[in-house]
Amino acid sequence: MSGTDGDRGRNVRPLSYRDAGVDIDAGNALVRRIAPLAAATARPGLMEGLGGFGAGFDPRAAGFDDPILVAATDGVGTKLRLAIETGRFDTIGIDLIAMCVNDLICQGAEPLFFLDYFATGRLELDQAEAVIAGIAEGCRQAGASLIGGETAEMPGLYAEGDFDLAGFAVGAMERGTGLPRAVAAGDVLLGLASSGVHSNGYSLVRKLVERAGLAWSDPAPFTGDDLGTAFLAPTRIYVRAARSVMAAPGLHAFAHITGGGITENLPRVLPEGLGAEVDLDAWPLPPVFGWLIAGAGLGRDEALRTFNCGIGMIAVVAKAEAEAVAESLRAAGETVFRLGEVTDGPGIRYRGALG
Repeated sequence: MSGTDGDRGRNVRPLSYRDAGVDIDAGNALVRRIAPLAAATARPGLMEGLGGFGAGFDPRAAGFDDPILVAATDGVGTKLRLAIETGRFDTIGIDLIAMCVNDLICQGAEPLFFLDYFATGRLELDQAEAVIAGIAEGCRQAGASLIGGETAEMPGLYAEGDFDLAGFAVGAMERGTGLPRAVAAGDVLLGLASSGVHSNGYSLVRKLVERAGLAWSDPAPFTGDDLGTAFLAPTRIYVRAARSVMAAPGLHAFAHITGGGITENLPRVLPEGLGAEVDLDAWPLPPVFGWLIAGAGLGRDEALRTFNCGIGMIAVVAKAEAEAVAESLRAAGETVFRLGEVTDGPGIRYRGALG
């Protein structure tokens, strides 16, 4: 008798995982490509590299006597869309590292290792390798080891060419040395210059560029670069400079200026009952922010809650030690501005004009 289930089963073409959209061979090829990138980030304490089901790290071998582990996780938001639309993937991984390790140093921790999560609908080897090369470069800048990660190929969840990116960093500090510590009224605020928009506010950036009828390849009105290059400038990694002053007398806190700007992030390191006064004339507003603020018609307060406005990190330092810490940060390559001081009474108060 024809047409039985057995007959039909024999006539059905076999399906492989590749037919379903997942290419195991491509994943293995990516691991082979990125292995040297990860190996180049090895540092003291690393016990195992890529290839196992996990990786080990010994904080004592990294120089810690009584370590406390500190963890941070983050992504890069809709800046990913800009990387995808321009086809430029070499710096977005630096952003990912920066967003995690800059948070670690605000706790007083030295970054030790990093794991990434890269998810896409169909694995494109050149794209993925470029992204992970940027991650490895960010790890190098931060002094952290890239010890592993996950590459997830998930057809049906992502459109052609799309991907998502997240990361997880672990650092350590000696017990009792964490930040913030002993912040008091009269402490000086030292602002470290940002390298651009960093990785926050890109939904508004993209909306403004669209409304202006501009393409990412068009010349940027505020710089000699095209818009894509200008807005893909990677987030500055402050780890090496911060570590150079971490044990300095009078260093009380670091505040990473990310989403929410100075207004939302500086209070996170201030004790209850204390606030700050910030002089907006203390630093020049980078042209990119002037263009964004004018294009969106943002008022001063909204601009300071949306963008970093040129300040990517703030150090809180005892007044007597402020100049010495500022000089050390400059020697480590940072551009430093004296922004104001910690005050009695909650809230951030601004004086002067932004830009």
